[in-house]
Amino acid sequence: MGNVLLQYATVLVLSIFVGIEVIARVPSILHTPLMSGSNAIHGVILVGAMLVLGAATTTLETVLGFLAVLLATLNVVGGFVVTDRMLEMFKPKKPQAKSQGDRS
Repeated sequence: MGNVLLQYATVLVLSIFVGIEVIARVPSILHTPLMSGSNAIHGVILVGAMLVLGAATTTLETVLGFLAVLLATLNVVGGFVVTDRMLEMFKPKKPQAKSQGDRS
């Protein structure tokens, strides 16, 4: 049991380091497509978390499954909010309408 847990922890730590290295090297022009791709991945993670929650048999599994669904949902929603904000930056600015008090 302890050996398997150590293997899982090793994979987790290595994946964190690899993820940081990959994201740090992405040019800023590619962040919006990268966010869209990560939203798709987080959607898959959300489905997996729901499957785990549905198969839960103990209280601990139910609590962990619920937390997984909650965090995955926050990730998906947050990713779409950030992507929407980034896309707003590329839209042309609307001209300001003159107010009634500005008569020259």
